[in-house]
Amino acid sequence: MKYYLIVGEASGDLHASNLMKSIKEFDKNAEFRFFGGDLMSAVGGTRVKHYRELAYMGFIPVLLHLRTIFANMKLCKKDVEQWNPDALILVDYPGFNLSIAKYIHKYTDIPVYYYISPKIWAWKEHRIKNIKRDVDELFSILPFEIDFFEKKHDYRINYVGNPCVDAVDNFKRNRALTRKDFLHNNSIPDKPIVALLAGSRKQEIKANLPMMIEAMKQYPDYQPVIAGAPGIDKEFYAPFLNDGAKIVFGQTYDILNNSHAALVTSGTATLETALFNVPQVVCYATPMAKLYSWLKKHFLKVKYVSLVNLVADREIVRELVAADMKLQNVIDELGALLPADGKKRTAMLGEYSRMMEILGKPGASGRAAEKMVSLLSKNSHKC
Repeated sequence: MKYYLIVGEASGDLHASNLMKSIKEFDKNAEFRFFGGDLMSAVGGTRVKHYRELAYMGFIPVLLHLRTIFANMKLCKKDVEQWNPDALILVDYPGFNLSIAKYIHKYTDIPVYYYISPKIWAWKEHRIKNIKRDVDELFSILPFEIDFFEKKHDYRINYVGNPCVDAVDNFKRNRALTRKDFLHNNSIPDKPIVALLAGSRKQEIKANLPMMIEAMKQYPDYQPVIAGAPGIDKEFYAPFLNDGAKIVFGQTYDILNNSHAALVTSGTATLETALFNVPQVVCYATPMAKLYSWLKKHFLKVKYVSLVNLVADREIVRELVAADMKLQNVIDELGALLPADGKKRTAMLGEYSRMMEILGKPGASGRAAEKMVSLLSKNSHKC
């Protein structure tokens, strides 16, 4: 069967690539066409556009690139329609993907599957109307979404577990380097590492990385290692490397696997950091921080911004967001996590274990793929 996938960022590329591998296990004749990244390309199929050509963050960048965004949407809609796949699989990235879903539902009979559901429980809950109308099957990766979609909005979903659990488990079993090899391969001294994960987009990196590096100056016994974001050139990071911070590309999991602590910009990375059992501080600086804090207080539907805290439904990791993202706060929170037998570090690691039990065992990609192939085998739109 033919599968068309659309992702809009690095984490989507990772999880979609694992989903594609699993689909091939259940459908030996699977063909793929996609808007995606390098990891998806490595699995096989035809890439129409790289996600780097789609991703714009913030009001001004989006406004400046409206013509490009609309052109990509038009291209995508027509390309899906022309290729006529057995299923369209959307991966997160709701601003773009819900528009595609609306078009495909209205003008074709191609089933629309949504893998990694839009986070409408946090923002823009009104989108549930679009999802109910345009999405045939929703595949959730967060356990608390079951109550949100099924009890609150009477919309049945498929909870398959979290693909980050799969990715980290697979890495630890098959690809993890020894600490000695990791340090040697990247010319990193044998000194405790604090991982700096400052986001996947240029705007995020500019806003968060300088303060992360500045905070590290207070702890000379530890070394900062920056996880370079996929698709962003090393030259972009050059202005941030004057103080001796090391940057490593394409090895985020190896960095986390060898880190003592981490400073992490909110997103999927917070969950991945927890799965590696690395104590962390969530750091998310924004322009007009006071306004953002006010909007968060009055309009966001959730208490937390990090997936770790959302899954646990309590504050496991400290979130320094907007007005709280101040240098002294970063220094203080990181310092509390560094002592090996420190109270805050010990408590956080214990809470990580409870959070992992809530997420469940590995196998999300396989469960989602098996369900998708089964549904298509029974209800092919071409039958």
